[in-house]
Amino acid sequence: MAGAIETAVRGEAVLGEGPTWDAARQRLIWVDILSSRVHFFDPATGRRAVLATEQHVGAAKPRAAGGLVVNLRDGVGRYTEDGAFSWLHREPVPGRRGNDAAVAPDGALWAGTMRYDTAPGGGTLSRVAPDGEVRTRLTGVAVSNGTGWSPDGSLMYYIDTPTRRIDVFPYRDGDIGERRTLTETAGPGLPDGMAVDAAGCLWVAFWEGGQVRRYTPDGRLDRTVTVPVSRPTACGFGGSRLADLYITTARVDTDPAAEPLAGSVLVIPDAGQGLPQPPFAG
Repeated sequence: MAGAIETAVRGEAVLGEGPTWDAARQRLIWVDILSSRVHFFDPATGRRAVLATEQHVGAAKPRAAGGLVVNLRDGVGRYTEDGAFSWLHREPVPGRRGNDAAVAPDGALWAGTMRYDTAPGGGTLSRVAPDGEVRTRLTGVAVSNGTGWSPDGSLMYYIDTPTRRIDVFPYRDGDIGERRTLTETAGPGLPDGMAVDAAGCLWVAFWEGGQVRRYTPDGRLDRTVTVPVSRPTACGFGGSRLADLYITTARVDTDPAAEPLAGSVLVIPDAGQGLPQPPFAG
């Protein structure tokens, strides 16, 4: 039985995003995109740490070799365990930045981009292989967001936020097939980041909706959780048993008096059973 919503990390992130469980280090990783910060939190000890990046950072994921892979304004880069940085793929486009990203079962990074002004068609979704080879698989994207895989790895789910849809692709040999709509979401809010649980259900944060919703593998809404902020951004399972659902939130353009927890990381203990997230293989 899921517990009540708690505050995991009280914070003031301008645009918190991408909660990711680092199994090797037993810690939560998330980013504050517009503050150019990667945050780390050990729930067992309460210890926190911060890495400052030189550009806006849309996502940060653990690497198998240690350190992080990051989706930055001008491309995808790597940090070693001791903090040394190098570009894996650099492709600056004026007015565009990296946004959400996810690691596929084969260890590749699927990295999304968007325009700062969120203009339709200005974003992409690309597969970044461990060796740095990049294949852009979707163009004409507005706000590239939630990406995840079914438990057996045969399906990839994807959200381009302004479409209000959750889409699904067959996934095989590191590539996607024909796109179809899994479900069209209704208000309040817009679908943002997602996590897939061990039952194959999708947990989706709704920006401006103040909710996290769980959809079954056939696209049926079967649970809605109201959160104490209007701008939840993404969710991810973590903790020693991968049973706690962490939710990042944004403080940008909110009223701190009305939403004191905006910008914090929330958690629903024992929300369900998450899936282990592979590290980036590069």
